[in-house]
Amino acid sequence: MPLARVIETSTAVSATRARTTKVTLLAATLREAAEAAAAAAGPADRSARARLVAVVADYLAGTLPQRTVGVGWRGLQQLPDAAPQSSLDVLEVDAALEALRAHAGAGSVATRSTAVRELFGRATDAEQRWLVGLLTGELRQGASDGVLLPAISSAADVPETLVRRAVMLAGFPGPVAAAALLEGRAALVAVTLEVGRPLRPMLAGSAPDVAAALDGAGEVAVETKLDGIRLQVHLDRDADPAVRLFTRSLEEITDRLPEVVEALLGLPARRAVLDGEVIALADDGRPHPFQVTGARTASSADPAALARSTPVTTYLFDLLHLDGQDLVDAPLAQRWAALAELAPSLVVDRTVTADVGEAEQFFADVLARGHEGVVVKDPAVPYAAGRRGAGWVKVKPRRTADLVVTAVEWGSGRRSGWLSNIHLAARDPGTGELVMVGKTFKGMTDAVLTWQTERFLSLETHRDGYAVHVRPEQVVEIAYDGVQTSRRYPGGIALRFARVLRYRDDKGPGEADTLDDLRG
Repeated sequence: MPLARVIETSTAVSATRARTTKVTLLAATLREAAEAAAAAAGPADRSARARLVAVVADYLAGTLPQRTVGVGWRGLQQLPDAAPQSSLDVLEVDAALEALRAHAGAGSVATRSTAVRELFGRATDAEQRWLVGLLTGELRQGASDGVLLPAISSAADVPETLVRRAVMLAGFPGPVAAAALLEGRAALVAVTLEVGRPLRPMLAGSAPDVAAALDGAGEVAVETKLDGIRLQVHLDRDADPAVRLFTRSLEEITDRLPEVVEALLGLPARRAVLDGEVIALADDGRPHPFQVTGARTASSADPAALARSTPVTTYLFDLLHLDGQDLVDAPLAQRWAALAELAPSLVVDRTVTADVGEAEQFFADVLARGHEGVVVKDPAVPYAAGRRGAGWVKVKPRRTADLVVTAVEWGSGRRSGWLSNIHLAARDPGTGELVMVGKTFKGMTDAVLTWQTERFLSLETHRDGYAVHVRPEQVVEIAYDGVQTSRRYPGGIALRFARVLRYRDDKGPGEADTLDDLRG
């Protein structure tokens, strides 16, 4: 299938805000991919057929199937002249990117540079621009799950609920698109949790206080919310490695957390999938600043670097599979009981109550120990991977949001020479596009100003007067007092008294909060 056809659809999807139009465009191209796969490959080439549809689905979502290939903005600054005519095929590009990812070790920079020039030398001007966006994560096409999954459902003529469940269990939509379009409904039903393959994590909604979180809920569990790194654990003693660790974005970081691997190897289970958090604690048991914990996921696997880093402590709060039994559809109370028996020393602190006063006291105790807040959980709910819902509700002592920085203004007075006032954007839940909801220069120390000036100059795309526009890659956690309607910003809302809490290097722009999250 020609890459130009995918780019044509990508461009059309970017040009419309209508959700139904996006779904129609994506579904048509997915069907074309399935037809091309069937025509180009024989019965023995099942994996090649599936790969074509999966890659097209990923490309339409603006996602790089390899996640990373070791080439960033710096390696894409000097490209060869564009080709006069389009000749690139989707699987040809996919193979070239797989080869790029494989280059490592001495001389790999030069080898990658040569490979990039060979690939881009065959691309037209439009293809070059699109490939740069794909490799740098900047294909903001508005083709998020909210439109891609209905498009897969439409293209394959299968229920959307089946598509969503399969993506939940498979982690990524590309393989699910291939299964749906090439094999149909039965293939989606056959998708199950696999130990060693990460699934999407269940997410929590939010409430302004404990009373609101418990309102009418009956007996609930009130669980400590740690300000650490979310971790999905896969234990399989028949595999190598026996333990694999994945972040909330499904990135594998096993080699960066050896003490976590050691703790999990001590569990009396042969195969298990668990959900939890790791956090760096001081000698008095209070948490270190988040950056200390976050540094562990950013560290290399170099043994000397790991030896110098602060150890993290493992906490578990859910059990999704145990020795051949899938538990994702079991009620939370059943999963807790199994987890408490499996790993009693690693379970996060919780209390079970229907009394608001008791829950509020637990919340106060958690804050006094330096932790972030609580998550109020319904004991009857199954594990709804990849979704926010009423089953889990987080409560923090202030309203916060994870937003994306899209531009920064130069400071004045004492802040002259620093990039100061940051532009904040939330995601439109319907399109996935970033929408500005405010600015802030509050909450920044001199150290933060120094860091963010260097950081955002490295992300600069262009300047407009005193504003430096940046690639939308940096997530920042903002505290704010409320939301008000606004004609100034395109989302129709603005944050009141926004202030910086911290920069979140553990989250990508796709995990930023939405306009609906802010509206509450």
